[in-house]
Amino acid sequence: AGEAQCLSYTGCNFLRQRLVLATLSGRPLKIRKIRSKEEDPGLRDFEASFIRLIDKVTNGSRIEINQTGTTLYYQPGLLYGGSLEHDCSPSRGIGYYLESLLCLAPFMKHPLKIVLRGVTNDQVDPSVDVLKATALPLLKKFGIDGESLEIKINRRGMPPKGGGEIVFACPVRKVLQPVQFTDPGKIKRIRGTAYSVRVSPQMANRMVESARGILNKFLPDIYIYTDHMKGVNSGKSPGFGMCLTAETINGTVLSAELASNPQGQGTAVLPEELGQNCAKLLLEEVYRGGCVDSTNQSLALLLMTLGQRDVSKVLLGPLSPYTIEFLRHLRSFFQIMFKIETKTAEEEHMGGEKVLMTCVGIGFSNLSKTIR
Repeated sequence: AGEAQCLSYTGCNFLRQRLVLATLSGRPLKIRKIRSKEEDPGLRDFEASFIRLIDKVTNGSRIEINQTGTTLYYQPGLLYGGSLEHDCSPSRGIGYYLESLLCLAPFMKHPLKIVLRGVTNDQVDPSVDVLKATALPLLKKFGIDGESLEIKINRRGMPPKGGGEIVFACPVRKVLQPVQFTDPGKIKRIRGTAYSVRVSPQMANRMVESARGILNKFLPDIYIYTDHMKGVNSGKSPGFGMCLTAETINGTVLSAELASNPQGQGTAVLPEELGQNCAKLLLEEVYRGGCVDSTNQSLALLLMTLGQRDVSKVLLGPLSPYTIEFLRHLRSFFQIMFKIETKTAEEEHMGGEKVLMTCVGIGFSNLSKTIR
């Protein structure tokens, strides 16, 4: 019986999506030919670290990897949660691991409280700042809230050596509530953080000034914090960067971020340029619009899928390639299809083309959470 329902994939792409959805749907999974044609075949260290993390938050999972690391068999156990610690691989940011934990955390048996160590801000994965500013308000929309929902940055760590530390805590929920989230509303304020570690604190102020130079043309209510961590809290590598969020009157949060090049790689970036480019990226994200920014599209779609048997609607900007693949995976793991309607720029009177995503939740209930 186990073999019949086992889903089979090839290649190393979308490994996280597949493991997360397999864990939630309880379906075993086999992935073959992971980088089998490359000189250095098999799983990379950051993927192995991710598999160990999945193993930590679940109870009774069976994971089999062949000698070359090119084939992975995963039979999911129950999501357990509790207090945990995990050292992430410094070759990817903590955001790589945190994105998946945000999908799994509400369905644990015990509320999750986990300390993650590694790179907090890099140029590849969404930084911890962005996930804190955008993903947490999104979870609240689905009824996952409370004092225990938080992401706290204890130390910052920049690539290549990392040394950052964050705490992520999330309460558990028996069921999710459906959402009707179709009007993003007008932007009322812009907030942000300019951080610098192991460089002059003046760097942060220079980024803030250049970003304000662009954004002040549109909006007066702009406040960008400067965050300069010293000593042991500044991690092991120098660097600086910026994370900006735009909030609307209806509670939509859109974000953009940039980080400096890692030490010894690429050309040095001027803080003024970085500030300007980050402001432009935020304006680009506002133009794309929608009620969820492009980093969290897949999280929103997953929470809609797992909602009660009721209609959920969310207006998104143009779908990212990652989200499109995620929709295909949702269909194979949960047999769910979304109704997708395009809204042209004229209908919406603003920004780029939008997509209205509608689905009926599968009525997912947290099995590990017994009724007390």
